[in-house]
Amino acid sequence: MDDKVSRWPRASTDEKIDFATRMGKAFSSLNAELDKNYFIRCLEETANIGNPGEIKLESAVKMCVSVKKDPPD
Repeated sequence: MDDKVSRWPRASTDEKIDFATRMGKAFSSLNAELDKNYFIRCLEETANIGNPGEIKLESAVKMCVSVKKDPPD
């Protein structure tokens, strides 16, 4: 979680899948769409579009979750 998002593209496929799976398990109770595939896609977009600079994975995960948060009733 302390790694920078800019390192994500250099991570192995296994590392990406492992991380995204853990995030999916942790956040799927908030929204079923917050699964492994969503986190892989969201982190890929975050790392490859624009300049992620010093953003850490922890912050990127929070951004990914906030985008998919269910609207209040």
